[in-house]
Amino acid sequence: MKDFPKLLSGRLILDQIKPSDIPEIVAYAGNIKIVENTRTMPHPYFEEDAISWMNMANQGFKAKNNYIFAIRLKETQKLIGGIGLTLDVDNNRAELGYWLAEKFWNNGLTTEAVKTILKFGFEQLKLNKVVAVYLTTNEASGKVMLKNGMVKEGEFKDHDKKRGSHIKENKYVSLIQYRMLRSEYENLINNL
Repeated sequence: MKDFPKLLSGRLILDQIKPSDIPEIVAYAGNIKIVENTRTMPHPYFEEDAISWMNMANQGFKAKNNYIFAIRLKETQKLIGGIGLTLDVDNNRAELGYWLAEKFWNNGLTTEAVKTILKFGFEQLKLNKVVAVYLTTNEASGKVMLKNGMVKEGEFKDHDKKRGSHIKENKYVSLIQYRMLRSEYENLINNL
């Protein structure tokens, strides 16, 4: 694919992150509640962090190994979060990651974005497997995975070290991993 993809769903557009998105990224990603629910997001979150994330998205697309999208509401075209697939090309799988601005929580928007990117992963990238993990303290993320037909694969106790200036000392966090195989995706689609 030559041009960055634009994915559409009922209420959302998933497309390329733009320099004009940087103020929203900094404002939303700077929320401590977002940071506490993600594995690697820094806090505080600065403009340089948003630029770095945008550059990572652009480089990943060029290398065809990381597809990071802005999540936008169709009605406003404004960025409200981010979602992406980091590919393991040798094994034809990807890890899914996402975040959504707090003021848009509990409206089914993350579930809709995940459904859209799973379709992209299996139908356009022809992946065999997509995995996603969430911190055990973020059960809402697990519900998003379940609503999209993903299957729990395992739990990783004290797996990651959570770092950041908002944490007095490094602490370990536990993760739960979900998956979807191509065959599971096809069964889901065929049974709709």
